Amino acid sequence: MRKLLLSVALLASGISASQAADLREAWLAAAQQHPDMAAAAATRAAGQARRLQAERLWSPTVTAQGAAGAMGSRTSSQGAAFSMPGVPQTSGVGFDTSVNSGPGTRWGVEARMPLYSPERSAQGRQLLLSAGLAELEAASVQQQLMLQTAQRYFAAVLSQQQHALLLRQQEATDRALKEAQDRFTLGDSPVTDVREAEARALANVALVQTADVEMQIARQTLAQATGWNPAQLPPLQLPAPSGNETTAARDGNTLAPLPYWLDLAAHTNLQVRMQAQALALAEQEAAKATRAASTKVDLVAQAGADHLSGSGRWGSASNSARQYMVGVQIQVPLYTGGQVDARQQELLRLQDKAQAELDSARLAVAQQVHATWLQLRAGAARTQALESARLAAQVRLEATQLGRQVGDRTTLDLLQAHNDAMQSQSNLLGHQARMAQERLQLMALTDQLDEAALQSATDATQTLAPPHP
Repeated sequence: MRKLLLSVALLASGISASQAADLREAWLAAAQQHPDMAAAAATRAAGQARRLQAERLWSPTVTAQGAAGAMGSRTSSQGAAFSMPGVPQTSGVGFDTSVNSGPGTRWGVEARMPLYSPERSAQGRQLLLSAGLAELEAASVQQQLMLQTAQRYFAAVLSQQQHALLLRQQEATDRALKEAQDRFTLGDSPVTDVREAEARALANVALVQTADVEMQIARQTLAQATGWNPAQLPPLQLPAPSGNETTAARDGNTLAPLPYWLDLAAHTNLQVRMQAQALALAEQEAAKATRAASTKVDLVAQAGADHLSGSGRWGSASNSARQYMVGVQIQVPLYTGGQVDARQQELLRLQDKAQAELDSARLAVAQQVHATWLQLRAGAARTQALESARLAAQVRLEATQLGRQVGDRTTLDLLQAHNDAMQSQSNLLGHQARMAQERLQLMALTDQLDEAALQSATDATQTLAPPHP
């Protein structure tokens, strides 16, 4: 029967069993084409650029400037001393020059390398922290896409299997209807059995149609996430279960204690680490603002020239000047007008906000870990209970079939037993799918969600195959 259900699913998709896809393949397909992965790659690249900026903060810079246009100049010097070879020195000499609106040029080149700058040091640390935050943000985007892909994959698997269960239920109802009609013809059963079987058959047709729509929607959603063609979506992996012990039961029995997971999440959870990085950035921003008014020392080399020519008050004239300087330049701010203090107060309040957001993130993650851990612990017992309920429903169905053959049970009893058996299997399938997603969620909360975890979840999907009724 299990092979029959798999064949029905394969025929519905039109793909051979050798082309079946698992969760890891779905993730690899999503990673290649989903826009979120492109955004994560761009975020990582931006972080690498910030690291490069931090490395280049202490590199020398060279700037050049030039200007040309109409210029004017007038100089006047009084009380100067004048001397020349063969002429006695003359005191009290005056010099006047002027150029009115003559063509002028100016150029300059400066090379500067910082030697000491507390503000630049804080800026470098801030850039490195920002690069680390970008890496965490990209990893978080990838992790969320993994979870979304897993949710869509399990939704498609579950809808596919629910559809197969309903098809099987419809077949059983059709057989019961045929049997009721034959017995009524022979006068062995009342017409009410025929009417009840007809009503249940019509109801099953509606359920199958609804399940088919839900399956198509789930497959379309998965196809959009992975880039697969929904009309040629590979059949999803449905391996057979091995043994009576389920993966969920094993996980529940071997699950580490809650304090272990809480401590692990407090140190590895991406959201917590991102908030901690944001707090460190806020601290560096406050430090940078404080050190903006600190002493700076630069090694400087400068060269420049001015030239102006034209006609002035005393006839044709020209002025030329050249200068250069190589040395150390020291800047010592004396008064900033209180702007630095006001800015620092703002940044300290933002630092307090970042600390509160970090505390909130830690609390939220701890709550999520606690809830997920409890779900997995309780899920093991619930899996066993649902498995027992499925076996009990199967025994009841077999007994009802036998009773119907000897006349102790009615057609309605048989149809109800079929429905209960199908519902028990459906409940078990849904629970197993939820447990698989809970395990991935716990991995994500502790930053352990990767392709290996997806492969493990793929192996765990063996428990999702519909058990033999």
